[in-house]
Amino acid sequence: MNIEETVDFHLRSTLFAMRRMYNLLATENGITQGIGYALINIGKDGIPATKIAPIMGMTSSSLSRLLKEMETNGLIYRQHDDEDKRVVRIFLTKEGLNLREKVKEVVVNFNRSLFRKVSPEEINGFIKVNNAIKELVVAEVDEFQNNTHPK
Repeated sequence: MNIEETVDFHLRSTLFAMRRMYNLLATENGITQGIGYALINIGKDGIPATKIAPIMGMTSSSLSRLLKEMETNGLIYRQHDDEDKRVVRIFLTKEGLNLREKVKEVVVNFNRSLFRKVSPEEINGFIKVNNAIKELVVAEVDEFQNNTHPK
């Protein structure tokens, strides 16, 4: 089997290329790609801290470090939820909101460029294949965990 013919190869090479691009663009704004991704995922109404890690595909300890850095840099603040005091919500500061708009602009511009190169049908096919891959990965991980750590 030629590795360049596998789905894994194409996903990884595309992901790494995109990470390089976004890291370069993030560095111009004095942040990392991870911070940029977090900024995009924290809406104006805030988000419970526990919801961010699954969205970003991070462990809770990695997320804690990232949020601490963002808080130290004045991009976010934490506040207990009004309805459930056990829940800590993450909000963007004014500086965080401004930086979020810059990050969104970079992502939107990249997508506009991509949409000039591929048709809506091709994008829909790409999304369909990606969803199938994610479903299969989740099933494989679940099966592995069930076989390794039976309940």
